[in-house]
This record gives sequence, C-alpha cells and structure tokens, in this order.
Amino acid sequence: MSTLTKDEAAQAPEARSSFLSVQDLRVRFRTEDGIVKAVNDLSFELEAGKTLGIVGESGSGKSVSNLAVMGLHNPRNTTIEGSVKLEGQELLGMPQKELEQLRGNKMAMIFQDSLAALSPYYTVGRQIAEPFMKHTGANKKQGRERAIEMLAKVGIPQPDKRVDSYPHQFSGGMRQRAMIAMALVCNPKLIIADEPTTALDVTVQAQIVDLLKELQQEFGTSIIFITHDLGVIREIADDVLVMYAGRAVERGTMREVLKTPQHPYGWGLLSSIPRINASVDVPLQPIPGTPPSLLNPPSGCAFNPRCEYREQVTGDKCRTERPALEIANGHLSACHLTAAQKQSILTEQILPRLSS
Repeated sequence: MSTLTKDEAAQAPEARSSFLSVQDLRVRFRTEDGIVKAVNDLSFELEAGKTLGIVGESGSGKSVSNLAVMGLHNPRNTTIEGSVKLEGQELLGMPQKELEQLRGNKMAMIFQDSLAALSPYYTVGRQIAEPFMKHTGANKKQGRERAIEMLAKVGIPQPDKRVDSYPHQFSGGMRQRAMIAMALVCNPKLIIADEPTTALDVTVQAQIVDLLKELQQEFGTSIIFITHDLGVIREIADDVLVMYAGRAVERGTMREVLKTPQHPYGWGLLSSIPRINASVDVPLQPIPGTPPSLLNPPSGCAFNPRCEYREQVTGDKCRTERPALEIANGHLSACHLTAAQKQSILTEQILPRLSS
C-alpha cells in the first residue's frame, strides 16, 4: 500500500477547503479502572454546506469525538488534545464563555434521546425560544413568534397551539422535530446530529432525514450525522468516516465507502445489513467477536482480533503494527492488506455476498 502522492493528496477529502477541521484529536477519560482512550488521533474535514456521516458500532468514539467539538465534556475527568477549528477559529482551549456564545448560535447539536434532552418542566416553545433570546437579545414575544415559526418549518401541525405543549405531549417523531427546530433556531452553520433517528420507526426516520436535507438546502448548514445505520448514511451523507476503537479506519465519499469499501470492518458492517430481496433461509452475517476495551486496546490494528483476513498479511504486522490511514483504490483506509488484496477480496467475496 502506497502513501499519498502529491496528486493523491490534492484529491483526498482532507485537502478540500474545510469549514470544520479536526486534527489529531485525542480524548481520554480518567476512571477508577484506568484511562479510557476514547478517541485516538482522529482527523477529518467538513466542507461548508456538506454532510459528513460518521458510522461505527457503539463505543467506537463517534459521539465522544463530536461532544469534544461542541466542548461538552466534563473537564474534571477528561483530557482533550489536538485541534478543532471552526472557520479557522480554534475551539479547544477556548474560554467557556466564548464557547457558550458559539453553541446554539454558530453550532448546535441534535441529541439521540429527545425526551431526555428536553426538559419536562418547560413548554417546547419556551425551550426553542430560549437560545434565540439569549443569542439575539429578542424579547419573550419575539422568542415565542420565532418558536412558532420554527415549529411550522419542521412540520409540526398547529404550531401556534403546540408551542405551549410539553415534551411528553409530543410523539417521538414530533419531539425529534422540535429538537431540530431548537438546533436551527439561530441559523447555526454547523449541526451535529447524534443518531437522531435511532429510536424512530422507518417512516419517521425517512421524514427526519428528508427534513434535515431540506433545511440544509435552505440554510446552507454543514451537518455531521452520527449513526450506526448505513441505510440512513446512504440517503444523507456526502462523505463518510468509519470509526473503530476510537480511530478512523476508512474515509471517502459516500459512494466510495458504501460501494467499494476498503477495510475489513467496513465489509463486515455492510455484510451484516439485512436485505429485502434476500432469502429468509439466508442467515445474517454479523461481525464475529466484540469491540475491544478502550482501557486496554489491542496492539497493532485494533480490529485484528475480529478480522478474518489478518492471516493474508505478511508476518505479524496486524498484531504488532498500527496501520496508517492511506489511499487504497480511490480513498483512505487503515489496513495492512495491499490494494491488490483488497480489490481481490472485494470483487471475489464481498460484492457477491452483498448482491446475493
């Protein structure tokens, strides 16, 4: 596997003009059992008006890395290193008051559990209006009008009446729409959506994804969409970052990563998806084993204990040497298999399996 040439680097995702730049991000948690290495040397770029999908199993570091972008980790038990720049402005180490001015105003987050994220003690309208009033200096009347406007924009029926409803009076899909309204109320340039469709049925999932795409076109917002659902990623992402054990193992355009994946973990994720046209007699093919402990991750490639292709690598590199994120067959992946080996496995084993 070759390293990036000058021409390849110019075409790689990180070489594009970036709105958000994350470089060599490390997140460590101090616990009674030891140091949890939650995110390790993570780098990615996000262009203005584009969507980056971040995928991986639970515990891969997806949410932790983006909470670091938002500055939402508790500093008492968390160590964060690296660089996070939003439009060239460094966020790591920024004073808390300055960061609070950016949150909700220039960047916002949609959380997975809307019922937990919304306060049960205040109306939905008040919770949407609050960040608008804080960041714009609007009065309560203007805040209420803005809340009604945003509820209407995200498709809540009778917004002038539902503005006075409490979260428990909304369905799951309506609460998620209210969360989106709250995130967009100040027209932020960056939205981080942390598995916003996980607890919803497929019809509502599709509605939420369509809504985010429509609002992105209207406001020109950049989106980081965190999920374990590759079907959702296919519908919304421009670029995809695959994470495993706190590291990026594959990165490229949505089509590259989903159509021609170059990492065994990506092959496993795609192979484990149930298919509508598959025979009911064909069993699902889950990834064997379990994700590693981030208290004591495996040496070498963190995926090697679960990888069925490690014996094809010369020597013991998979167990002793961490693979670098390098160009292979068009996009970035971190694997010791050669580009020729990856192409052969993909063509002869993975693609036929996906089409069966």
